[in-house]
Amino acid sequence: MAAYQQVVSRADDVADTVLRRSKHYLPHVARLFLIATFLEDGLRMWFQWDEQREYFDSTWSCGSVLATLFVLANMFCQIVGCFMVLLRKQVRVAVGMLFTIIVMQSIAYTVLWDAKFFLRNIALCGGLLLLLAEISGEVKTMFAGVPTGDTNKKQSYMQLVGRVLVVFMFMTLFSFEFSPLRLVELAVGTVLMLAMVIGFKTKLAALVLVAWLTTLNFVLNSFWMVPYNRIMRDFLKYDFFQTLSVIGGLLLVVALGPGGVSYDAHKKKF
Repeated sequence: MAAYQQVVSRADDVADTVLRRSKHYLPHVARLFLIATFLEDGLRMWFQWDEQREYFDSTWSCGSVLATLFVLANMFCQIVGCFMVLLRKQVRVAVGMLFTIIVMQSIAYTVLWDAKFFLRNIALCGGLLLLLAEISGEVKTMFAGVPTGDTNKKQSYMQLVGRVLVVFMFMTLFSFEFSPLRLVELAVGTVLMLAMVIGFKTKLAALVLVAWLTTLNFVLNSFWMVPYNRIMRDFLKYDFFQTLSVIGGLLLVVALGPGGVSYDAHKKKF
C-alpha cells in the first residue's frame, strides 16, 4: 500500500509540474483539438461538395435543392462555429451550432443505431459541455465579489456531465478478448474511467488517458499511410480527427479541473 501511495504521489508531482509549465497555452491547445473534427468535416464538405450532395440526395430522396442546403448548413455551421470558439466570440452560440451539427449528422448518416459512432458523438457532446463550463468560469471571474452561487453550481454540474460523457469514447476502444494483455488494458482503462467519473485524481487520470488515447490514435488511425484512392483513408481520417477532439475534451478537464461535484473537491473541504 505504501509503495502504491508513493507511485501515485510521484505521478501527481509530475502532473503538477506539467500543468504549471503549460497552464498558459494548454486551454488554447485543448480548444483547438476539440474543434478539430468539426473543422475537418466542414472543409470536407467544401472539397467533396458534389459527393456529399449526391449522397444525401440518394439516401433520403430529398432532391438536389434540400441536399445542397444540408451540405451548405453543415459547412457553414462547422467552419464558422470553430472560428467563433477559437476567437472566444459568442462561444455559447458556437457550441449550439456544433451541437446541432452532431444531431443532424447522427440522423443524416444513420449512425444512431451504430454503437461506436453513437458513443463517440456522446463523447463529443461532453467536450462541448466542457467548453460551456469554461465560459461560465470566465463569466464568474468578471464579477469578483458578487455572489455567484448559481453560476458555481451550473459550472460544476456541466463539468461533471462533460467529463462523464467524454469517458464514453473509451468504451469504443475496448476489445473483450480473453488474453492477458487485453485483460490488463480493460482493468487499467476501467480504473481510469471510474476515476474520471467520480473526480478522483482527475487531472492525473485525464493526463494518462490523453497519453493513452493519443498513442492509440496515431497507431490505429494513421490515415496518411493509406493511398488517396482507398475509401479506408476517409474512414481513418474521420476517426483520427474525432479522437483528436475527444483528446481536446480531456485536456479541458486537465485545464479546468474536475469541478465542485467531485471527490477531489469534496476532499479539499475536509
